[in-house]
Amino acid sequence: MNLLLIVLVVLGGMGLSVEAGLLGPLSGQVGDLWATLSIFGVGAALTFLLMLFFSPRDAPSFFAQPGWQLTGGILGPGYVVILTLATPVIGVAMTMIGILAGQVLKSLLIDHYGWFGTTPRPVDKRRLLALVCIAIALALVAGGKA
Repeated sequence: MNLLLIVLVVLGGMGLSVEAGLLGPLSGQVGDLWATLSIFGVGAALTFLLMLFFSPRDAPSFFAQPGWQLTGGILGPGYVVILTLATPVIGVAMTMIGILAGQVLKSLLIDHYGWFGTTPRPVDKRRLLALVCIAIALALVAGGKA
C-alpha cells in the first residue's frame, strides 16, 4: 500500500509540473489572476462533481469543523499565483525545484514537531541529507541558467 501511495504522490507531483507549464502561457494571454481563477474554477467544478457522486452521505458537516482547519484554502491561491508569476521567468524546472525545497523544509518541521495534529516523526540525518540534496539540485539548476 505504501508503494502505491508513493507512486500516486509522484504522479501528483508530475501533475503540478504540468499545471505550472500550462499556467505560464495562459497568464500571458489572460493575465496572472485570471489564469489562477481558471485553475481554481475548473478544480472546484470537478471537486463538486466528485463530491456529488462519491462523497459519503453521512459525513460530518463541513461547517462543524474548527475554523483553523479551513485556512489551508488561503494557501492554494497564493501558491498558484506564485507558479503563474515565476514559471514564465525562471522555467518549470527551477520553479518546481524551488517549490519542492520549500515543501520539504516545512514538511520536516511539521513532521518533527507534530504540528496540526500529525504524528511526530523526528528529523534524522537521512531526512536532512534529502533536504541538502534538494538544495544542491536547486543550486545546480540555478547555476545552469547563468
